[in-house]
Amino acid sequence: MATDYDAPRKTDEDVEQDSIQELQARRSDKSSGVVDEDETEAAEGFELPGADLSGEELAVRVLPRQADEFTCTSCFLVHHRSQLAYQKKGQMVCTECAA
Repeated sequence: MATDYDAPRKTDEDVEQDSIQELQARRSDKSSGVVDEDETEAAEGFELPGADLSGEELAVRVLPRQADEFTCTSCFLVHHRSQLAYQKKGQMVCTECAA
């Protein structure tokens, strides 16, 4: 909802009176809670600002797995040894996948 910051401000009494009138108007209007909008049509017109990332390159330094880390055989993520749930026949599983 747009807000006009230049408009004169209302007092507490005005706000209470307005909100009571709005509630009474909504009670009499049964169709006020019904929204008739197609989500797919709304999403088609939505475009992220600067969404063309085809020319972008990531500059991330990748470190090899350290001695105190393992690769989970379920999620294939590298975790610290403190997150090792169990090891069966050389298969290491993290606590998140074991849960």
